[in-house]
Formats: sequence, C-alpha cells, structure tokens
Amino acid sequence: MMQADRRKRMLFICTHNSARSQMAEGLIRTLYPERYEPYSAGTEPSALNPYAVEVMAESEIDISSHRSKHVNEFLGMDIDYVITVCDQAKQVCPFFPAGKESMHKGFEDPAAFDGSEDEKIAIFRRVRDEIRDWIVETFGGEGKGERLK
Repeated sequence: MMQADRRKRMLFICTHNSARSQMAEGLIRTLYPERYEPYSAGTEPSALNPYAVEVMAESEIDISSHRSKHVNEFLGMDIDYVITVCDQAKQVCPFFPAGKESMHKGFEDPAAFDGSEDEKIAIFRRVRDEIRDWIVETFGGEGKGERLK
C-alpha cells in the first residue's frame, strides 16, 4: 500500500488511558474503520474503567480487550493526529514528536464523578455521547456516526 493511500493514524491521549481516550479509540475504530487507524494512550496509564466498557457495549462497541498504554509506546510511530482529550494531558504532553498535527478537545473526566451507580453510568453515557458527537463533527463525512446510538 502506498503511503498516501494508508489510513490516517490517530492517537488519543488522556491522563490514565482508562475512559475518555479508550472510548474515542473505540468510536473511531467503529465509525470510520476505512479512513482511520486509532490508538489511545495515557501520560500516567492505569487500568481500563469498567463503566467505559459498559457504556461502549451499549453502543455495540467492544473495548473490553483494550489495555491502558503509556504514550512512550508510540514515540517511534508515524502519527497523523495527536489528540488530547483531557486538559491535564494537554498540560503534561503539549507536544508529541511523532505527531504531524496536534489537537485538543477536553472532556469531563467521568471517572472523577462520585455518586450512585446510576449517576456514574449516566455521566459515562453523556461523555461517550459528547465524544461521539465531536468525532462525527470533526472527522465525519461519510460513515456510521449518524446511525450509532
């Protein structure tokens, strides 16, 4: 495959690579598989958040096999878009040397919310939907974005 014909590589970065960046990776992988090759990482990776897995499964997107990764795993990779999805990651990682274009779109950290189980799920759903809407608006065009619930 010629370089010009390859899918654009995207790296979504947040602090723990447990929810927002993982959801963004899963959404792009599902919405635009023919155009983008998504990855996600964290500046301080922890573990995949079970609420993120649950709300993505509600949209028929399985991220249960994902793992939290450190941004250093991607330092040698040619990346077209480096996208920070939390303000803290933007401050810690304002420049990613392998990235051709950097973007930032901060989303609330649903894992930081303290409430009942129903309230936590509701926050994760809202953030998932905000990420999906931003992805469709920013990277959309043709794709499944409009049909995904």
